[in-house]
Amino acid sequence: MEEREDCIALQCRQYSASCREFSVRCQPVQLRSLSAATCSVWLAAYWLFVLTQNSMVLSAAIFITLIGLIVYLHFVKIDQESLLVIASLGIQMTSSYASGKENTTFIEMSRVKDVVINEAIYMQKVIYYLCILLRDPLDPQSVSEVVPLFQ
Repeated sequence: MEEREDCIALQCRQYSASCREFSVRCQPVQLRSLSAATCSVWLAAYWLFVLTQNSMVLSAAIFITLIGLIVYLHFVKIDQESLLVIASLGIQMTSSYASGKENTTFIEMSRVKDVVINEAIYMQKVIYYLCILLRDPLDPQSVSEVVPLFQ
């Protein structure tokens, strides 16, 4: 089963009666937007260079742009997130970034208290997102942590 809405695609796979995987894939990085951002920063740096006649402005602009792109691709831009649910074992969350980096987290089923739809207010909008409530090891009736799914 696959659903599409704008740039997000949801794919659901069932491996067995007790094992399912949910994957959310976002549109890949657009070369046009990265090129536009890079060109605008470099044009502003060239304009400052013309005004100040200091070549360090150009070098700093190139350096800052490259570092910014690396940070964006390696830590910010998520291409795909998957949630593997095995009923008797636990939940595995995997995030794949645009640079190829993958981050995997596993939560044992004994630590899961509940799965809820949470809401937050962001920029005058109400956003709903899926969360896992984790049990507190000292007090099983209370929640120790709220883990958001599908960033």
